[in-house]
Amino acid sequence: MFKKFFLLLMVLGFLASCGQQSKEQKLLYTSEDVHKEVVFGTNDFGFQMLRKIKETDQNSLISPLSISLALAMTVNGANGDTKEAMLDAMQLKGVSLDGVNQSYQAITNMMKYTDPKVQLSIANSLWGREDKSFNDEFVAKANDFYEAKLTLLDFQAPTASKTINSWVKEKTEGKIEGIVEDEIDRDTVLFLINAIYFQSDWKNQFDKNRTIEKDFFPSNGKQQKVKMMVNDGEYQYFENEIVEGIRLPYGEGRMVMDVFLPREGMNQFLEELTINEWENMLTRFEMKNGYFELPRFTFEYEESLKDVLKALGMEIAFDEQKANFGKIAPIPPNLYISDVLHKTFIEVNEEGTEAAAVTSVEIKEESAPMFDFHLEVNRPFLFIIHDLETGVILFIGVTEEIN
Repeated sequence: MFKKFFLLLMVLGFLASCGQQSKEQKLLYTSEDVHKEVVFGTNDFGFQMLRKIKETDQNSLISPLSISLALAMTVNGANGDTKEAMLDAMQLKGVSLDGVNQSYQAITNMMKYTDPKVQLSIANSLWGREDKSFNDEFVAKANDFYEAKLTLLDFQAPTASKTINSWVKEKTEGKIEGIVEDEIDRDTVLFLINAIYFQSDWKNQFDKNRTIEKDFFPSNGKQQKVKMMVNDGEYQYFENEIVEGIRLPYGEGRMVMDVFLPREGMNQFLEELTINEWENMLTRFEMKNGYFELPRFTFEYEESLKDVLKALGMEIAFDEQKANFGKIAPIPPNLYISDVLHKTFIEVNEEGTEAAAVTSVEIKEESAPMFDFHLEVNRPFLFIIHDLETGVILFIGVTEEIN
């Protein structure tokens, strides 16, 4: 069961990865270009989402950074209550939108040059319906802060979804085939997509010859045989009455995977694990000599985050009538978020880790009402005012022009 938790922490490690390993490696907290509260909020957002989606014993993997970047691009198009609700749900209440944009820009730029032995790419894009006009300021912010280029497509053409999904596949090195359905809804006007790809060898690789078959005990009680990787040596480690933790560095050591093994049930551990407790644990790692075993695994995960985000307070953004995204494009018709889709992939083996995440925010315009007819009174017309009860005409006339 502990697999499910440390998979998330591997992604969270992108943001707060190095804890006490060295003061210099807490760059995301100390750089003057990055607001500490944005990093803190993004991590908190990740924990809160995990607790919401973690209702079964199935594997779960989300990328808080990917989700946050996609939503951050979107919130630049929001006004009023919709904007505030989105920032609150993202745990960024009180942070100015300029601060959000500048912080995520800095985070992305800093992570591009993190470690020559780590391959990490973060890409954003906008895909708009070709007959829709988008506000210049919204498009400019997406490009300036997120390097997201707007591409206009005929969404009803069979090639539209293929074009978008080809971008997704390319940016994730083929690990995620796509995020958009083959047939795009006629009311959809925009997709805002983030893709993250991560690949790195362990700093201290596992010896394949030491990998053994052992029992693994899931929460559902169905014992299974797994390939257990084995290693020993000097590692950052900590323990308390609730959990044991070990830090596995990648490359030159800035990126890490923190593995946490609760002594009791995983669900209880997650319920009690707050962002403050997480940061407290980061300060308690100490270098120790030890032996450990870690399962080798690969899996994919896919989830609609619509209900999760609603539960976190973003319900107004999904409301066809109440949502306010007037900064994206002229309204009416009104714009709203129809769905937020999230896909992830991970493979962990003796050499290292490969992981990918894609988040798509789909924006629709409110559906045009269905009418039995459409009449435009745009030329001379006859008018009659009469009494239905008696049948008498009170007035009758013709209008040739409007005064």
